[in-house]
Amino acid sequence: MQTLDWQPAADVDPAAFEERSVTLGTDDFAVPGTVSVPHGPGPHPAVVLLAGGGAFDRDGTAGPNKSLKDLAWGLATRGLAVLRFDKVTLVHADRFWASDPTVVQEYLPHALAAIEMLGAIPSVDPNRIFVVGHSMGGKLAPRVAEAAPGVAGIAILAGDTAPMQWAMLRVLRHLAEVDPATAATLPAEETIIAQARAVDSPDLSPATPSSELPFGAPGSYWLDLRSYDPVATAAALDKPMFIAQGGRDYQVTIADDLSGWQHVLAARPEVTIRVYEADDHMFFPGAGPSLPADYLRAQHVDPALIADLADWLSNR
Repeated sequence: MQTLDWQPAADVDPAAFEERSVTLGTDDFAVPGTVSVPHGPGPHPAVVLLAGGGAFDRDGTAGPNKSLKDLAWGLATRGLAVLRFDKVTLVHADRFWASDPTVVQEYLPHALAAIEMLGAIPSVDPNRIFVVGHSMGGKLAPRVAEAAPGVAGIAILAGDTAPMQWAMLRVLRHLAEVDPATAATLPAEETIIAQARAVDSPDLSPATPSSELPFGAPGSYWLDLRSYDPVATAAALDKPMFIAQGGRDYQVTIADDLSGWQHVLAARPEVTIRVYEADDHMFFPGAGPSLPADYLRAQHVDPALIADLADWLSNR
């Protein structure tokens, strides 16, 4: 999973933990992963990392950057065990998308297997296993916790709450203003609107052609996603939550997405909500409008976020 371009952040100590390869699942959709375990007898709190939507590897590789590896190594340096894994949409893409898949099938089987695997590690505290998700992984973190009542809490990093089928329209309009060249590579506005309306339609079914739907995902996938309310699911959990948002994020925004979490959860004492004003969607700090090209410039996840998250997790 490493490339010659990637180097760990300055505050990471690779000597503080050890890593080993694991396999999650025993069926045809099993995926490989990596567990990072701090040295020492523990008991260590532990984290399952959930990647965002798309075909991400366990490190969250995008160009020279590895945002999930930044998180894993940063947390492991600070005494937390971390399990991250390649998504089924990367390892088994053709078979997954050909099987009338759902969002549940994309996330839950391997997340639940990862929770079970962490709980079996002798130096891990089985009562302090958390789910930490980024972007769509953050959106699905409440659903994982709902299915795994023993989870100690969840962290939602740039988790979206607005309907995903309409978010693409917002992204297109943002890029048309700040990065017209990239906007020109995306579907036309009328195409995005037609696809979003197809998702909202009462006629949506597994038989709806994928070509008529956003990202070419099948009707079964959109039916599942359309029926899932991440905020209501989170509100029904009696668990601590850490919700983080980048101030420069144009994919998941304060106004359209963080506001959804805030409206229902902000008054709850077990919920911590923090905005990192300089950070983009990947929690890379910067200045000025966030651009897609920024993700391809070598950098690291904001160390302030990792330190805050590690403190929050360790003190539950």
